[in-house]
Amino acid sequence: MNARTDHSVLAVADLSFATIGSGISVPYVECGQGEPLVFVHGSLCDYRYWDAQTAALSEHFRCISVSLSHYWPASEAVIQSEFGWQTHVAELAEFIEAIDLGPVHLIGHSRGGNVAFQVAREYPRLIKSLTLADPGGPLQIEGMPDASLPTSTNVLRARVVELIESQEIDAGLELFVDSVSVPGSWRKSPIAFRTMAIDNASTLPKQLRDPLPAFSRDAARDVKCRTLLIDGQKSPRMFRNNVEKLAEWIDYAERETIAGASHGMNVSNAGAFNRAVRAFVSF
Repeated sequence: MNARTDHSVLAVADLSFATIGSGISVPYVECGQGEPLVFVHGSLCDYRYWDAQTAALSEHFRCISVSLSHYWPASEAVIQSEFGWQTHVAELAEFIEAIDLGPVHLIGHSRGGNVAFQVAREYPRLIKSLTLADPGGPLQIEGMPDASLPTSTNVLRARVVELIESQEIDAGLELFVDSVSVPGSWRKSPIAFRTMAIDNASTLPKQLRDPLPAFSRDAARDVKCRTLLIDGQKSPRMFRNNVEKLAEWIDYAERETIAGASHGMNVSNAGAFNRAVRAFVSF
């Protein structure tokens, strides 16, 4: 598959765009040389979320972080296209093929962890190793009712959508970010993170109407590559449950818990996170 790559100086230095087979232009940044590490962001984020990783790990690896479609700095044409986790899975696989990366070390956080998990299942030839940090989505346990998010979570997220769509952006983002981390996280977040989240606020109602697929034992059996599961010691229980079960279900899995960290462990505890990833992908 051929890609058209254009370099832009309009937004951020070293920002590039790869046009993939579906016609989507995928924004990404790249630095360093060596084996390729591809970083996939989660809710309210984009390629900027991984700055602390690409800056440090590019000393040893070729680091590439992408913005999935609809996320900043998406064009108006992209924003009008279909939004969904299945679309993101397909476009991420196309992106890896389009810039001819070969098997990559794929690293996903939160919602992006679920997307990365699905890519590893559906396109195993593209993945050398998989790292999932607090992967998002419901958890299906054998013998239990169909997996779904708790009613309280759905009520809260409906309120988030209502606030954002009524242009109460700050209130909506505070409610959501605090719910997936710890109370007060939004107000304590660095300016760079809050700016990024505001830039991506319009994606939140779209994704909350697009439920992620459940993690299950059967789905996990499809992952055949070495896998690192990372959670924060203080991450919400739903993420730690996902990490615990996936570490049990995936054949070649390891688990790392970042001491003192919550959901955004790669930002708040970047040194520990980077050391864990470097040790894993260097094995």
